[in-house]
Amino acid sequence: MKKHWYDYLWILSLTYLVLGFFNILFAWLGLLCFFIPLIISVTKGSKGYCNHYCGRGQLFSLLGGNFGLSRKKDIPKWMKSKWFRYGFLIFFFIMFFQMLWNTWLVFSNVQDLKQVVTLLWTFKVPWHWAYHGPLLHPGVAQFAFGFYSVMLTSTILGFFTMVLFKPRSWCVYCPMGTMTQLICKAKQKGQNP
Repeated sequence: MKKHWYDYLWILSLTYLVLGFFNILFAWLGLLCFFIPLIISVTKGSKGYCNHYCGRGQLFSLLGGNFGLSRKKDIPKWMKSKWFRYGFLIFFFIMFFQMLWNTWLVFSNVQDLKQVVTLLWTFKVPWHWAYHGPLLHPGVAQFAFGFYSVMLTSTILGFFTMVLFKPRSWCVYCPMGTMTQLICKAKQKGQNP
């Protein structure tokens, strides 16, 4: 099968995680993984990002498929269910808005910068080496620490589901995938009243 340029976007996903480990400000680049899928789903009414351009999904395919790190079992039905996917999306939004709230508190000088990465929304891991000083407002760094936490946590969850089930099992309940699917359905409904 002929490879396309977008078949190598897994390299960008891996590079993103590595760069954020050394300089947290690179975490801002992760916003592309939020805005591009939304733009594609709103303008084209498709899940083109998920199907072709998602570097994380490609990374899981590579690790689980080519490197055999996946058990290749079907994901449980409850993880495919609407209540789980929508519930995870709501939970994800709550965590995302909490991250934005913490960023606002630092921007408004109510709270000091916390140089930690929170894994699985619970475990606070010191990450002092990744921030190299007050070049920008500490709120910019606070957003980066929070956003990197979200991206790293979702990668860890995806890795675990890749190992336990099929390589791209994360894609079944990925919040961005669920959100773009809702947008596509709404767009189709609007075109076919």
